[in-house]
Amino acid sequence: MAPGRPRRHSHEFRVEIAQRMLNGECVKALSDQYGLPRSMMYRWRDWYRKGGPEGLQRPIGRPPGRASKPTTIAKSSVEETLRRRVAELERTIGRQSVEIDFFKGVFKRLEAQPKAPRRGGAASTRRSGE
Repeated sequence: MAPGRPRRHSHEFRVEIAQRMLNGECVKALSDQYGLPRSMMYRWRDWYRKGGPEGLQRPIGRPPGRASKPTTIAKSSVEETLRRRVAELERTIGRQSVEIDFFKGVFKRLEAQPKAPRRGGAASTRRSGE
């Protein structure tokens, strides 16, 4: 079966899983054996406890009366979000340009300073053992 694609399980199969769970079988082992999410198996068990085998005779899909989340966002909301993002990016650019100017000044002053004499010239004393 293709991953991510919902599977439909027969009523008898769901009843069998719920009964096996209630009889104490390891849920992890059942999950691995049938490739089922444990959350689904617990849901079946709970429905079985509440209504017996008939409790698992549920219609497929979203329960009636539950509206899905709205998928469209108001145009003004999107525009406002984009305007806030542009303003935030402009502030970031401003801070970065101030930092660049600061470091340019620091480097200019460092270049203007006289350079320190190089270390590692001729030794003033001989090494021990020579």
